[in-house]
Amino acid sequence: MSLHNRFSAQDLERIKSAVRQAESKISGEIVPVFVEKSGFYGVANYRAAMVASSLLFLLIVLFDRYAPSYAVYDPLKIFLLVVIAGLLGGLGCNYLDSIKRIFVPQQHLDRATRQRAETAFLSEEVFNTRHRTGIMIFISFFEREVMVIADRGISKVVDQKEWDKMVQSIIQNIRMGKVVDGIETAILRCGEILFEKGFLKTADDVNELKDDLRME
Repeated sequence: MSLHNRFSAQDLERIKSAVRQAESKISGEIVPVFVEKSGFYGVANYRAAMVASSLLFLLIVLFDRYAPSYAVYDPLKIFLLVVIAGLLGGLGCNYLDSIKRIFVPQQHLDRATRQRAETAFLSEEVFNTRHRTGIMIFISFFEREVMVIADRGISKVVDQKEWDKMVQSIIQNIRMGKVVDGIETAILRCGEILFEKGFLKTADDVNELKDDLRME
């Protein structure tokens, strides 16, 4: 599913309004970033193709042994059937995320998500604030992973367990199909945390980063 199909104009406005509200009393910048997928995982297609081919070949062997009337004995037909099964397995994995996810180890998902989040932190210039007070809330839907990354001006003051709690809250809302509710609550909570830690809005404070949801 395309990211743009996941969210209505009303959803996007809710997120933008939450950012504006959260930033209204603080000197920090909150940047929500959503991606559909953090990696390509081409190896999953090959694994799915090999599994599909192997299962089809095993089925041919079983028919030969236990149901000879349905068995295939022509080597060329066997070859073509195995190849076709492999192609269908690879294509199915390529187009169906639920299948692809089966063939990607969790550590690969974690690594790809971390790398994509770090890239987004740089490309969206979350670091580009006067006092290094940017926070990125990153969601990668295929991997079903959420990360909250605070710039060094905040991370040296706010304990990591605060962000871990926020991540769990967002994940719970996503599982219930309440993505916008989860991100909205998280954004407002970011504002509360920074306010509690003394990152208060000053007279010369300006909005350094746009308030919109970034979809990459």
